[in-house]
Amino acid sequence: MRDVVKYMPDNPPTLEHEQILNSRGYNLVAGIDEAGRGPLAGPVVAGAVIIPSTVSYNFLSQVRDSKQLTPNKRNKIFQNLVASNIYWSYGIASSEEIDQLGILNATKKAMTSALGKLTPEPDFLLIDAVSLTYMNKPYMSLIKGDQISMSIATASIVAKVIRDKLMELAEQQYPGYGFGQHKGYPTKLHVSNLYRLGATPIHRTSFAPVRKVVENSSNNPV
Repeated sequence: MRDVVKYMPDNPPTLEHEQILNSRGYNLVAGIDEAGRGPLAGPVVAGAVIIPSTVSYNFLSQVRDSKQLTPNKRNKIFQNLVASNIYWSYGIASSEEIDQLGILNATKKAMTSALGKLTPEPDFLLIDAVSLTYMNKPYMSLIKGDQISMSIATASIVAKVIRDKLMELAEQQYPGYGFGQHKGYPTKLHVSNLYRLGATPIHRTSFAPVRKVVENSSNNPV
């Protein structure tokens, strides 16, 4: 079952896909999503979540695609998730791995890492717009999956919260760039500070704005 399903509803994410798969004998359905494909700096982080069919939590009604939630709401949902009996994990691909592998393959690496740490092992994967053919496991790639599947949406929150925390730590390690504010995304503030201060070890040199700064620095040594 490896079809790419294109479906873009206006409603909040549900467990409909998970329940259909449960009825077909797949009891451990994992939702997988990432955060951080677009930034100029920092890792890409993937989350993986299994919501058992036997659990019910009020906080799940607040789950949305992480991009639709405020930081406070994401953090609150994450805190509730940690305290629940829902299974979750995350994986990371560093900026260096992004430069070496390319952002898509690095994203897949982070997803694979998240799945490798997920206990119990899922028997079916619901993935947001990415195919993991090499996993040798049945999966479905859902376009806009974080707006459709509750498991994928929850995984998107895990990935976003973890990545934001890592970028807040980067703010302490590399002060002056504003990592805690823009989280590495190419905002005007970030690009301005990048040109003013130069690239850090966590900048993605394969991304054009960073590559340009590195090349200018090499051509104009102090």
